[in-house]
Amino acid sequence: MARKRIQGPVRNKEKTKDRMLEAVGKILKNEGYTGLKVTNIAKTAEVDKKLIYDYYGSTDEVINTYIKSQDYWDNVSENSTEIIEESIADNGKSLLKDFLKGQLATMTTNTELQKIITWELSEPQPILKKLAEEREEQGEMLFKNLTDPYFKENAISFRAIQALLISGIYYLSIHNSVNGSKFCGIDMNTKDGLSEIEKAAELVVQMSYERLGEKE
Repeated sequence: MARKRIQGPVRNKEKTKDRMLEAVGKILKNEGYTGLKVTNIAKTAEVDKKLIYDYYGSTDEVINTYIKSQDYWDNVSENSTEIIEESIADNGKSLLKDFLKGQLATMTTNTELQKIITWELSEPQPILKKLAEEREEQGEMLFKNLTDPYFKENAISFRAIQALLISGIYYLSIHNSVNGSKFCGIDMNTKDGLSEIEKAAELVVQMSYERLGEKE
């Protein structure tokens, strides 16, 4: 049976909402977060600004919706329960390696996400604080149900290591995007440079499991 196609006002509304989100991305990429004003979003999306309030309720909400669509950790945690169940066998080791690899790939290619993280670090904003808190909730679920039971008294040490890895990937990606220069002699503009960072993250995770985890 052919899939039923949505016609008329509903379809047009969804297309218009998508254009608004695309407009937020374009503005972030080309002008930075200071350009995210309702008039500018409406102009870029080629819509009446009244529709932004009709469809999203506020400027903050359309921005928040876009930010969440781009945030790596928000997207990978959509199926947290299923992910945890599938990763119990090796206590999350493979999962964390894949997460860090995915974060590196996303951060080095997604200019809009780089802008969002820079914005988050540059000034206090309620929508960005909320996003950070949601990331923490998602991370807490993974730690509490997957790695804490394995690392036991060393669980906090393992969390600290993950904090350094995740924040390091954020910084290296933004540093490379802004300056385009090497860091510790590693050029992240090259495939080999990215590969070395990826292997280093995997090595740290592997060593953490070997040194801090349960002894057989």
